[in-house]
Amino acid sequence: MKLRVKSAENSNHIDLTPMLDVVFIMFIFFIVTASFVKEKALTMAGQAEVEGPQSEHAALLFSVDSTNQITMEGRQVDVRSLRSIIAQRRAINPGATSVILRAHEVASVDSYMAVLDAARQENIDQIALSTYYE
Repeated sequence: MKLRVKSAENSNHIDLTPMLDVVFIMFIFFIVTASFVKEKALTMAGQAEVEGPQSEHAALLFSVDSTNQITMEGRQVDVRSLRSIIAQRRAINPGATSVILRAHEVASVDSYMAVLDAARQENIDQIALSTYYE
């Protein structure tokens, strides 16, 4: 009776077939059992809706440029008439309860504080400030 001695060549060999079989079976299992969820699309407002009439809650938009000139809707506004302009706009549109102020990065703090003070005097507490660069 002859005993076989394992050679060094056979002892280093690992059979990967069973592992690949298990991986493919798990892969097939997860594909079959995965629930395919139908994604719902978000409805976006069309261009016609965006350009339509302004809502009754439209914000008052002011800009302060680099020379500290205050403008509203493209028209230059005097600092002394800010409060009356805001009051007129609120009389036309009572839903306008917020102010958006665009200030240039080099604009004086006094210029945009004048707009904020006038808005607060007219009981507008929702004020957004953004800066822009040229």
